[in-house]
Amino acid sequence: MGKLTTHVLDTVHGVPAQNVQLRLFRLEGGQHTLLCKTRTNHDGRCDAPLLEGASFTAGTYELVFEAGDYFAGKGLILPEPRFVDQVVLRFGVAHPEQNYHVPLVVTPWTWSTYRGS
Repeated sequence: MGKLTTHVLDTVHGVPAQNVQLRLFRLEGGQHTLLCKTRTNHDGRCDAPLLEGASFTAGTYELVFEAGDYFAGKGLILPEPRFVDQVVLRFGVAHPEQNYHVPLVVTPWTWSTYRGS
């Protein structure tokens, strides 16, 4: 069975983003169901997969990262409202038997992602 993992990279400081709060939701029938709420560790990763085994099923998911709070906590002076605040990544899982790694590369002004394995 596959698993879902993530990590956050702070490209302003060139480091893994520690202590970023994130939430994972499953989207189905217009409903958002919270599956987990966690924070990144010292390496910008979560200590365990977000989903794995039988709980990792095909469907549409959302990861919500509190990037604005992270950068404010690093002492960066940010405009209000923040340009990048919550980063919402909506993605589909077609093959839950595979590994899906969904990282966030972020600054206060831009972000990107890709599907890793």
